[in-house]
Amino acid sequence: MEVIHIYKLSNALLVAYKGQHYSIDATWSSFVNRKGLFDHVVAALKGKPALEPAAAEKLLLTELQAPIDAQEVWAAGVTYYRSRTARMEESEQSGGATFYDKVYVAERPELFFKATARRVSGHGQPVYIRTDSTWDVPEPELTLFISSEGTIEGYTIGNDMSSRSIEGENPLYLPQAKIYEKCAGLGPCLAVPDAPIPPDTNIRLTIYRNEQVQYTDNVPISQMKRGHQELVGFLYRSCSFPEGAYLMTGTCLVPGNDFTLHENDRVEISIDHIGVLVNDIQKLRL
Repeated sequence: MEVIHIYKLSNALLVAYKGQHYSIDATWSSFVNRKGLFDHVVAALKGKPALEPAAAEKLLLTELQAPIDAQEVWAAGVTYYRSRTARMEESEQSGGATFYDKVYVAERPELFFKATARRVSGHGQPVYIRTDSTWDVPEPELTLFISSEGTIEGYTIGNDMSSRSIEGENPLYLPQAKIYEKCAGLGPCLAVPDAPIPPDTNIRLTIYRNEQVQYTDNVPISQMKRGHQELVGFLYRSCSFPEGAYLMTGTCLVPGNDFTLHENDRVEISIDHIGVLVNDIQKLRL
């Protein structure tokens, strides 16, 4: 499988393909929002000179941004059995556990709005935990990039930050548990393969505190109950996305109930074929 990696920089795009890096003078949405993105990028690179490796590395170190422009970020919930179990555990006292059990087996998936670009952090940028939450976790998720025509054109890494204490108090509080300033991480790039990402693709989550590992685990996306195109079909049923959209596909990596994030923790999420997304944890202070 061949994979193109597209990085959003301050004033341009950086494309990595077959060991070379190329600068593209285009806006993010106009370049990536198209059906057949892989072939389009290959065509756009023909005849272009490659950057010197040192120059490309410097750009990635100094100008890298989250791979998003005018796109909305949505998310799917309870797509893995472990997520179903965790949601049931956190909401047991409120009587909401049955909702998560039912949605896991229902025809219609759980889909919810997550963030606009302004609330998204890129690689190396902080994501926030709420000051009114007592139990917070990252949720590492394979994230689809979907064109305005409803086709899956690429993938990135998503960090779907979540307040388990707020959602567990009442399932109707889900928007407050999920949507706030810098509530999501995306990056480091948009990976555009020439074929759908394989089911043995591995997701790994590692959480550090004072450089000590607090949690680490990994899982293949084959454990996901629902298909990617199935989720896209429901998302696009009654919504249009003129600039395309991102869809986080759910998580199976859930730290134990005795764990909560602390300020200055570091969250590292890696996904095969895409790369590594690193975010430090800060408390939301307005």
